[in-house]
Amino acid sequence: MTFTDTTEKVIVQPDILNETASIVPKAHEFSQDYQLLHSLEGRWRVKIKRLGYDPDYASNLVAILEDSNVIGQVRCNEAAESLIIEYNYEEISPEQLREYILLSMEEADLGYLLTTKGSTAPTSHEINYWERLGIPAASLALALVAFPLELPPLLVGGLILAACLPAYGRAWEAISEEKQLTVDFLDSLAITLSAAQGHFIPPAFMISLIESGEVIRDVTARSSERQTLDLLDSLGKYSWIEQDGVEVQVPLKDVREGHLVIVYPGDLIPIDGKIIRGQGLIDQQKLTGESVPVHREADDEVYASTLLVEGQLAILVERTGNNTRAGVVVELMKAAPVHDTRVENYAAKFANIAVLPTLLIGAGIFAFTGDLARTTAIITLDFGTGIRVSVPTAVLAGLTYAARTGVYIRSGRAIEMLAKVDCVVFDKTGTLTQGNASVTDIQVTAEGVTPAEILCLAASAEQGLSHPVAHAIVQQAQQQGTATKTCEEWDYRVGLGVVAQIEGRQLLVGSSRFMKTEGIDISASEQFKTGGVSLAYVARDGILIGVIMYADPIRTESPGVIAELHQQGISTHMLTGDVQQVADAVAQELGMRRDEVHAQAFPERKVEVVQQLKAQGKTVAFIGDGINDSAALAYADVSISFAAGSDIARETADVVLMDNDLSGLTHAIEISKQVMDIIYQNALIVGIPNFGALAVGVLFALDPLLAIIINNGSAILAGLNGLRPALGGEKTTYRDAANV
Repeated sequence: MTFTDTTEKVIVQPDILNETASIVPKAHEFSQDYQLLHSLEGRWRVKIKRLGYDPDYASNLVAILEDSNVIGQVRCNEAAESLIIEYNYEEISPEQLREYILLSMEEADLGYLLTTKGSTAPTSHEINYWERLGIPAASLALALVAFPLELPPLLVGGLILAACLPAYGRAWEAISEEKQLTVDFLDSLAITLSAAQGHFIPPAFMISLIESGEVIRDVTARSSERQTLDLLDSLGKYSWIEQDGVEVQVPLKDVREGHLVIVYPGDLIPIDGKIIRGQGLIDQQKLTGESVPVHREADDEVYASTLLVEGQLAILVERTGNNTRAGVVVELMKAAPVHDTRVENYAAKFANIAVLPTLLIGAGIFAFTGDLARTTAIITLDFGTGIRVSVPTAVLAGLTYAARTGVYIRSGRAIEMLAKVDCVVFDKTGTLTQGNASVTDIQVTAEGVTPAEILCLAASAEQGLSHPVAHAIVQQAQQQGTATKTCEEWDYRVGLGVVAQIEGRQLLVGSSRFMKTEGIDISASEQFKTGGVSLAYVARDGILIGVIMYADPIRTESPGVIAELHQQGISTHMLTGDVQQVADAVAQELGMRRDEVHAQAFPERKVEVVQQLKAQGKTVAFIGDGINDSAALAYADVSISFAAGSDIARETADVVLMDNDLSGLTHAIEISKQVMDIIYQNALIVGIPNFGALAVGVLFALDPLLAIIINNGSAILAGLNGLRPALGGEKTTYRDAANV
């Protein structure tokens, strides 16, 4: 289909054009990296080489293009180095669209990120700090100037009691709903009695500390609740369907069972269905965990959220939306338990136990002495104030330090659970491995041929293809400085391989199925088949001359991370959609036991494994990056993903490794354990002086002012100790260590 220039009107963001006006000539320099691969009215697929190796540039470019009001949706396929651009063909011509893309490429190169769509950076909490802390701060300020200014006691005391209203509310809620006297009741009583006796500074300071701790605790919650994820959001807004032999673009929500959906290279398949026409190479990694794309043709099943790498498909729709296999994963995730994501209320855990004894001691002293001041001193000596301030402070300091070092921990609860983790479950593809094909070896099967020659011939035939294996072969040739040759003839067979003529001789590069179809004997390659690798076959003039071995390589840092977890007594498990033989080979290389490997694990099976481990009393962390991992992520005690993972996995995760480095996992555990150690230290810092002062108050008269100084002073010391995680330390990076 060709384009016609329907209008000269171009509606784009004026700031982009204004800012780039002075660099328009330079923008044309980017045309050498730009190639239009496929076009339909309203949809382009363009290839930009830089997308394959510069994720920041890719993110910037997508954001800039989407900022235009004539471009609807932009999808980036880094592996294929391509963009799918859907645009309003009635408001922009092909020539103008091309110019706009080039200008946007220049903007992305300059680093002008004009939108923050899809950002995984921490966002601000919706906390009204003035409403929460304004009155306590005002009461403290008024208490400090009350004596020199001779302010009316009723005014100052009334403001202190007003500041204490939230504490009164929490105390009453516990009494009415839980039938329990809590530390809020004890604190409220102490503040009220102290203010009633005309002591304003200590109770004002106390309520300020208490409410500050409550606010900090709320800040340790996730910045937003887990989103109600709709599968359609990740698949796009529109789809092409065939009606009476004509392709029509319709909203994806209007696609129904029985429609015939047309899918082009670079598109996510939007539905589950059966291929009626065409064949293609499909990347199912995010859904099934398979590391290598699979070939599909007529009568084969395909699934929503998988990516068509090569070919063109006409698919009969069988299931849509949340009824698809991917939709079931989303529904599983939605059914997962939702927890309070704030740091646990250690003030209640430690101090509530002492509330009733403290009240009884205070009541006994008042009964025997009639001294209200001495009684107030006893009641003031609780363990809650210091814990309320120091625990959330320590957690917030840990979250801040982790974010500075590339680990985004979303909540206080995640910190606590990470410190308790004794079992880590890994998805294999893209987590323990790099998630893409890489050449591992080249073997010769015919005399007079060298490995270098086989690589040269294969790279010459495969150059220009977006197939992951072709990309791996060409990349290997480039790394070795191998010069490619010119193909006199060339024919690509989707899902099979390439037929080329080089220097007058026929060359075949492809799968075993391709070789058998072409009558090539591949028996000489049997000795090279092992569990951890796959083979690409190279034949010349009807004879197999060699095989190129490739695999999904293990991340450089993975062995070090696994070894460190084992040293800490943390067990590890691996889940993968690959067959058992491939999974065992990877596990052996990583130092994992065979009984810790779960192969051919689909999303439901991953959830089962996580639940089984939890039923054994394990505190389970799950780390993965695909749609197929999102349900298991939601069921784990703490979930971890990469910034480059799928949108659903990243949103579900409690911890996001922003540097896409697995070393961040052990770093996050280390930070969490340090934070919890400091929390236990703070319990002693608060408990020892308050308990000692309580014993003194029972035996001797203790001034209420001294009691408040001891109580609040220990709280301040514990709060300062809680800041220590922000000082941080050296982050262990196994990737760097492995490269030394």
